[in-house]
Amino acid sequence: MTQTRRPTHLGLAIIALALGGFAIGTTEFVTMGLLADIADSIDRSIPTTGHIITAYAFGVVVGAPLIVSLGAKLPKRELAIGLVVALAVGNGLTALASGYLPVLVSRFIAGLPHGAYFGVASLLAASMVPASMKGRAVSRVMMGLSAGTVAGVPLSAWLGLHFGWRSAYVFVVVVSLLTAVLIWRFVERVPGTPEATIRRELAALKRPQVLLAVAAGMIGFGGIFAMYSYIAPIVTDVAGLGRTTIPWFLLAFGIGSVVGTWLAGILADWDNVRQIVGGFVASVAVLVGFYAVMDQPVFTAIGVFAIGALGSIVAVGLQIRLMHAAGDAQMLGAALNHSSLNVANGLGAWLGGIVIAAGYGYRAPSLVGAGLAAGGLVVVLIAVALERRTRR
Repeated sequence: MTQTRRPTHLGLAIIALALGGFAIGTTEFVTMGLLADIADSIDRSIPTTGHIITAYAFGVVVGAPLIVSLGAKLPKRELAIGLVVALAVGNGLTALASGYLPVLVSRFIAGLPHGAYFGVASLLAASMVPASMKGRAVSRVMMGLSAGTVAGVPLSAWLGLHFGWRSAYVFVVVVSLLTAVLIWRFVERVPGTPEATIRRELAALKRPQVLLAVAAGMIGFGGIFAMYSYIAPIVTDVAGLGRTTIPWFLLAFGIGSVVGTWLAGILADWDNVRQIVGGFVASVAVLVGFYAVMDQPVFTAIGVFAIGALGSIVAVGLQIRLMHAAGDAQMLGAALNHSSLNVANGLGAWLGGIVIAAGYGYRAPSLVGAGLAAGGLVVVLIAVALERRTRR
């Protein structure tokens, strides 16, 4: 366990680490807003171009355990800097790429450092504060990801629309390089783990609590994406509003994510298990209620805000639980959370699409989401019961 360090500029150190999350949140979600422009540029259909979003998610899933395991011996600050530089490289390649395959490959490369960065950044943040404040420190780093959805995505999308879609990724390159400089300046050096091996790091995957927490994220968090993936047609076809109102609902989700991330740190330091269980229970209730009221614009906006907040509460809670459950491989535990959430992204969107294609309409994904959230809750309850049994 890394000793607690209290850097002179604690606030600036946390901001530096959160800025990396801001860059990641921006590059992860801005592609969705620029998909039509990218499709025109590479002469492919929008559905085909959508594969570049999947490529990024696949990069996250592959990169998190691989990079963290290989980099466990490296000093943590230098590893974080290397990862944000890699993020800059991936986005730079996207900005320079022409043609479907080069863009696809560049998005995969850009996704590789995503989960690993949050793993090492969370560990660095937790090492700076007393044990009673570790949850809040981790949540402040995750706040950067939420801020990316609120501010980074609209700003980079505006750049993409006015100066060409490549400029959005150039913006991410600039933010990533700035992050590297700030981490070097304000985050204290934390040594690596010399005795770490790939086998020892990956041995965490044999721990039942790690596997159950990952499964809870894959299943339960998929409930958020089952609904949110189809927010645009929900706004236009169900709530009956114009396309120009869609950004306001995206903003409501982003603000909810920021509020939820802020609350998540406080809740985690209070009781991590109750945080996750309560988050899943509330998610089920909100998604079921959302099904009933999504034809009412005001209630739709409130529901989207609530779902964004609850998603962040659950995501941060699971990350902290994984860090504890992984034992000596805390960095891997935090990174695995982002792999599981990206699997949840694909799973939720896929299942939501199935019920829509079956003719149940755009309301149906909300109920699918409630079912997935309930599934995540069941997995967490099993994990808690198993944990209590082993303590006896």
